[in-house]
Amino acid sequence: MKETADLAYRRGIVSFSDFLDLYEIHMIHSVNWKEHGVSLCLSGGYDTAERQMAAFLPDALSYEWEYPFTCVKISASAPKFSLPMSHRDYLGAVLGLGIERRVIGDILAGEREAFLFCEDSMVSFLQSELHTVGRNAVTVSLCTDPGEIPLPREEEITGTVASPRLDAVIALAFHGSRSSLLPLIGEGKVFVNGRQIPTGGFTLNPGDLVSVRGCGKFRFDGCTAKTRKGRSLIRLYRYI
Repeated sequence: MKETADLAYRRGIVSFSDFLDLYEIHMIHSVNWKEHGVSLCLSGGYDTAERQMAAFLPDALSYEWEYPFTCVKISASAPKFSLPMSHRDYLGAVLGLGIERRVIGDILAGEREAFLFCEDSMVSFLQSELHTVGRNAVTVSLCTDPGEIPLPREEEITGTVASPRLDAVIALAFHGSRSSLLPLIGEGKVFVNGRQIPTGGFTLNPGDLVSVRGCGKFRFDGCTAKTRKGRSLIRLYRYI
């Protein structure tokens, strides 16, 4: 990744990574990119994207730029007669074409259609080669209207915790006990705003996006009140 940043600095151009997973995003957050003469931006195409592309911007940047990825729509050719399709079905069909995971971002999957973010170089290939998902015939088209991309569905969850510690809030979000979920933190599976958090005592702030590998992700909305016993009433939105 440092080679990509150095390229941006030497040539005075914006340089880009492939799509990064949570572990890779955590690693690039640990670097002081200002020391390399660049600043870092991340995007996955929508606000809560998990897989994101890094852009390295040289300090002397003097032109407009945009990320080299596109959103495509995968649609069942005969929606009324198609079988339901899952995220796994869409991803399996794409990777089955020999496409590497690094050039594919998030997939927002529905039973009859999905929106997939991919590097620009993959668009024409997907349009010409992706014909089936599961047992269904599909077509691939460009998504030209950002308003067509569905917002992730949210489930509002409220409850009380002793404090907005990460371990307590995760237990509430995923209906478990703190003791049963603590190993996930120790195994490096918990990320807050793309940063891996090694301790359950981390205090969450309103707006923090929490991802737990194998469980899901949620947005912490903050504390709304205090109980008579001094506990915090909190609200969060889990993505479903």
